[in-house]
Amino acid sequence: MTRSTRTAWATIPADEERYRPLYARVLGLRFVNPGGVLCFLFFEGTIALAVLLALAELVTWWAVLVLPAVVAAMVKLNDMVAAMVVRSAALVPEQERDRFRRQMEPVVGRARVGWIRHSVPGVVITTEPVPPPGRPEPPA
Repeated sequence: MTRSTRTAWATIPADEERYRPLYARVLGLRFVNPGGVLCFLFFEGTIALAVLLALAELVTWWAVLVLPAVVAAMVKLNDMVAAMVVRSAALVPEQERDRFRRQMEPVVGRARVGWIRHSVPGVVITTEPVPPPGRPEPPA
């Protein structure tokens, strides 16, 4: 009988673990779930970038080893931060979550708008110009 060493916080079921890319399995990612293309870019893409930079003599050849390791460390750090965020969100009491949901519900109502005669489209009320409010009408 095999048991998963993953914690209850894991987002990937144990039976789907074997279908994940090797990069994600080697790093032990639990919350960040990169696909195959993204794992390719994280590993082989950074190697190609480091080789191009080394061929252009912008960096030393050590960058071919260091750059993929630095990217892998950043991906793992991102996974650890995501784990902390999920755990801290789980600690919020249920009543606080309910209160937050009540505050965020949209309110639907009716706004009272007074009917303005001169704003009805297609209806001509008068042909005389209407003076702006606050100014007296000029004598005729």
